[in-house]
Amino acid sequence: MSMSHLYGTDGEDGVEMENFEVSDWDLQNEFNPHLISGNRIPSQVVFWCSSRDYSAPVNFISAGLKKSAAEDMSDEDSDEDEKPIKQEEIPKEFVPKKLKTGGNFKPSQKGFVGGTKSFVDFGSWERHTKGIGQKLLQKMGYVPGRGLGKNAQGIINPIEAKQRKGKGAVGAYGSERTSQSLQDFPVVDSEEEAEEEFQKELSQWRKDPNGGKKKPKYSYKTVEELKAKGRISKQLSAPQKELSQVKVIDMTGREQKVYYSYSQISHKHNIPDDNPQQPLGKDSKPQGFALPELEHNLQLLIDITEQEIIQNDRQLQYERDMVVNLSHEIQKMSEVLSHEATAISNLSKVLEMVEECERRMQPGCENPLTLDECAKIFETLQDKYYEEYRMSDRVDLAVAIVYPLMKDYFKNWDPLKDCSYGTEIIAKWKSLLENDHLLSHGGQDLSTDAFHRLMWEIWMPYVRNIVAQWQPRNCGSMVDFLDSWVNVVPVWILENILDQLIFPKLQKEVESWNPLTDTVPIHSWIHPWLPLMQARLEPLYSPIRNKLANALQKWHPSDSSAKLILQPWKDVFTPGSWEAFMVKNIVPKLGMCLNELIINPHQQHMDAFYWVVDWEGMISVSSLVGLLEKHFFPKWLQVLCSWLSNSPNYEEITKWYLGWKSMFSDQVLAHPSIKDKFNEALDIMNRAVSSSVGGYMQPGARENIAYLTHTERRKDFQYEAMQECREAENMAQRGIGMAASSVPMNFKDLIQTKAEEHNIVFMPVIGKRHEGKQLYTFGRIVIYIDRGVVFVQGEKTWVPTSLQSLIDMAK
Repeated sequence: MSMSHLYGTDGEDGVEMENFEVSDWDLQNEFNPHLISGNRIPSQVVFWCSSRDYSAPVNFISAGLKKSAAEDMSDEDSDEDEKPIKQEEIPKEFVPKKLKTGGNFKPSQKGFVGGTKSFVDFGSWERHTKGIGQKLLQKMGYVPGRGLGKNAQGIINPIEAKQRKGKGAVGAYGSERTSQSLQDFPVVDSEEEAEEEFQKELSQWRKDPNGGKKKPKYSYKTVEELKAKGRISKQLSAPQKELSQVKVIDMTGREQKVYYSYSQISHKHNIPDDNPQQPLGKDSKPQGFALPELEHNLQLLIDITEQEIIQNDRQLQYERDMVVNLSHEIQKMSEVLSHEATAISNLSKVLEMVEECERRMQPGCENPLTLDECAKIFETLQDKYYEEYRMSDRVDLAVAIVYPLMKDYFKNWDPLKDCSYGTEIIAKWKSLLENDHLLSHGGQDLSTDAFHRLMWEIWMPYVRNIVAQWQPRNCGSMVDFLDSWVNVVPVWILENILDQLIFPKLQKEVESWNPLTDTVPIHSWIHPWLPLMQARLEPLYSPIRNKLANALQKWHPSDSSAKLILQPWKDVFTPGSWEAFMVKNIVPKLGMCLNELIINPHQQHMDAFYWVVDWEGMISVSSLVGLLEKHFFPKWLQVLCSWLSNSPNYEEITKWYLGWKSMFSDQVLAHPSIKDKFNEALDIMNRAVSSSVGGYMQPGARENIAYLTHTERRKDFQYEAMQECREAENMAQRGIGMAASSVPMNFKDLIQTKAEEHNIVFMPVIGKRHEGKQLYTFGRIVIYIDRGVVFVQGEKTWVPTSLQSLIDMAK
């Protein structure tokens, strides 16, 4: 097969040579991709190597041109394809559409929207190599059958090519997208939207079919719209003072402009236009009527008018708000004026009353002011002008008016002779001058309470003078005086009198007291102070006991004056201190007296026994029983045994036994040790009559002794049973009484009942209060009751406690 039609031939030698000159045929078919140029070798031409001599030059033989079925059809219709195509004949499905490159594709997707195809033979050429490419891809994370990239977003199928039918430009024959492209990159708009957009763009180049001009569009704004716009802009963008003084350089125009606030920028007026002017082209015609300066001025006038409307609306709203505000202010001011007028009227009346008091207090006045009249004036001030009275400085007013009258009232007063003088008038002034707030807090600030200052500066000097002249042994008048004033005088002033004036006098008098020489008992001038002073007298008890103990060193039980001196102190001293005093100073003397007692059935002297038994209420039962066991019953039983051993008369022994037993009280006889001693005596008598020793036995003696033993033991049994019944009845009555009185009984009554059950002294402390609550003594403990809770005085504060804990502390 000759290739002269491809390369040409040399005319002389017939050697085939390629001609590189451009011919007319080349120019005509330059843009036809389907025609084969005489100077080019198509890519579809296959060459075969025909030489087997590997050292010789390589010769190639053309195997021809392979055409597809589409190319055969295009060759048949080549004449039709070369015809020009008009724009109107292009089908709408071939119009280019926008590609969707980011809407349905996400980095996290493993493939494309349209799906992927797996090719089994993809990369099969690597089986003829070592497969280094596949290994490198797998090391870097590639998974066979998936796309490349971090998120496998690469394509898997090779890019498909689509052959254009004719020789026209791109898109001349419709859409050239393949099915793979449509799947991977779908279009955004639908066909209807594309059609509308196409028709819209196409109609822009057509003339108006009516041939007339477009009517101008007008926009109207009502006054209400402008007002609403102004209110919204005022709420959303309120100008700030900091931004109003900022220098602004405007470089948006042709020339640089300088503004001194952001508000000046808003004065720039742009010309809004629905159809802005387009730059004139070559074929466009200039407008016949264009006045930009006039349009700008008109727009400027419109903007100025709008701003004036908005500003006037704001000013009108401001004035309306101001009217409402001023109306409220007028109402408030009228109320204040009426209140001030009332206050001025009241103050003027108060001032007139005060001036009247001052005028009547001047020396030489015909109608001088008395203390009772001054109290009535202050009562009027408190009742009718309460607010002005409370707001005024009562301390200065009282100092100026009341103090001189009070001094004149008490100038001739002797508290010990007339102890209740002035109590009523002072009680009235207490209600007028005392500061309620200060009283509730228990304060003693003289600068803020007129009554306390009055009592301290006017009343207290008289008390100091009279106490300095008072003799402690004449306590009755002083005690009566303080009792009559205890509810009038402030608590802290009463405490000052008792601690600083009364107690030092009593202490000094106790030190000078001698129980051996003084004829007046000490309890007669100490005990009357117990209701007022209570625990304040505790430091006096120790020196009193010491002096009494010294006086009892040479005392004999036959002297009954000791009992008269000591008996009033039994309930004053604490039980422990009293028992210790008795054991140390009285019991040994009584034991010596019993040792001196001689028991003689035929001639018995009972004086020593009576001296001892007379102290039964003073010393404890256990101490008395101990004395009897140690100093009496051994001698008494010894005498009984010696009498029984000498053929006695058993009737006389019986009378003697019953006589001694009747000398003891029931409380002593109920003691187990005393019972044992008398039972021992009965056993001795029974053994004596039951034994045959002695020969002669008095007729009926054995029966009499047996009867006596039976009778005495039955009495003991009956006495024990009676005691048990009494205790049961007392408990039952106490339980019934508590149950009956449980409804109306308050907490104070319950504490009093418990105190009586445990023999504890419970009484109020006169003249002492804490936060308005009455103080009580429960034994030696100071308490007060508030809302059903007992508060005990601690070191620094009051501590709430239970009733059982209170009883344990008191014991």
